Amino acid sequence: MEQNNPLSLASQENAAAPAGARVQPNRKFSTASAAEKTAVLVKWLEENKARDVTALNVADKSPCMDVIIVVTASSLRHGKSLADGLMEECTKRNYEFLRMEGYQTGQWILADLNDIVVHIFQQEMRELFRIESLWKQSHVLYGEAPDPSHASENDPGNED
Repeated sequence: MEQNNPLSLASQENAAAPAGARVQPNRKFSTASAAEKTAVLVKWLEENKARDVTALNVADKSPCMDVIIVVTASSLRHGKSLADGLMEECTKRNYEFLRMEGYQTGQWILADLNDIVVHIFQQEMRELFRIESLWKQSHVLYGEAPDPSHASENDPGNED
């Protein structure tokens, strides 16, 4: 019975290289900064009719992401289309794309791009969760700053 041993596979791949040649690993993902990727993605989202696009720099407030992008879709089909197109754009530009959540229902789709997290909301869900208010102290990279008048008194970030 043959087993797929990662070491044996690696040695088979290196066997094709000339003796003494160093095999350079292929760079899997783009080296673009989060700010550069954000500019590209925001432009793409706006070209594809995403509404109320907001991008916030949360690098100093979150250990797991640098930027959060929040957009509103005009319908369930539009939200799924934005999510599909976002994944295609990331593949085309070689941006890392880890996973997507909420695609089936389409009310709130989260796309995790490692250093950037994109939230695609239906209008009602965006108003209900007001996710931007979690990051209201963050630097706005694009769009409008979160409206502090919508923050409730019980918000954990509302303490001065």
